[in-house]
Amino acid sequence: MELRSLRYFVAVAEELHFGRAATRLHMSQPPLSRAMRQLEAEVGALLLVRSPAGVTLTPVGTVLLDEARDLLDHADRVRVRVNAAAGTATLTVGILGDGTDPGASRLAAAFRRKHPGVDIRIRDTDLADPTCGLRAGLVDVALTRAPFDETALTVRTLRSDPVGVVLRADDPLAGRARLRLTELSERRWFQFPTGTDPVWQSYWNGGLPREGPVVRAVQECLQAVLWNGTIGLAPLGHDLPPELAVVPLTGMAPSRVVVAWNEGDGNPLIRSFVESAPAAYGR
Repeated sequence: MELRSLRYFVAVAEELHFGRAATRLHMSQPPLSRAMRQLEAEVGALLLVRSPAGVTLTPVGTVLLDEARDLLDHADRVRVRVNAAAGTATLTVGILGDGTDPGASRLAAAFRRKHPGVDIRIRDTDLADPTCGLRAGLVDVALTRAPFDETALTVRTLRSDPVGVVLRADDPLAGRARLRLTELSERRWFQFPTGTDPVWQSYWNGGLPREGPVVRAVQECLQAVLWNGTIGLAPLGHDLPPELAVVPLTGMAPSRVVVAWNEGDGNPLIRSFVESAPAAYGR
């Protein structure tokens, strides 16, 4: 059993409601429900009784709640003591999309100059989680793209990129100077996994429900276009294989590059990171 799964379980067990527990954990409800089903499979017993009114604990769930609280308290104490003994500070940065963005490279250099002794850990995340693990506590700060559900997060825009549609180079529309979303209504679009932030999915769907193959990574998006003739949206200015083309879209809101962190987090390293970001991205 992972500590993260136990933290999720404790939240559900204490709130006795998946919606309230998801809000407390700063995450959406579907992945929380999946995590609880997985935990029950690992334990080999039912932990929660679900009903329209909420959740109740089974006898096994009651035992696990007591043990989980003790384990998590001990894990927190271990982390504090190890960090104190090591004398090192860490900052975990989540990155979604193009990690070679010049803005990110300049920010990395600026932050290293200000904090040469900080251990910076990078978590490269897939397209299913635009918060890069912020809500799950996997990262301290994220360099990502909006829009997404910003509940309990603080988000600052660093740059806005125009958006185009990615097509195969031999597609009849690939030679156009510009396209409108209405000209793409009959096409298959790549989709993100079930449970993905609906605000995020809607933006990359051009604001309408679409059908198409499920993808998690940028390369999977490009391969879906190449192999299946699927289409999708992408920020302009990125290098593509010669077999693909991107045509600018008319009437599409730009994709915002943002830095995001959990609301109220007073970590001074996060504050320094955020203060350095606008200059690195040219703002």
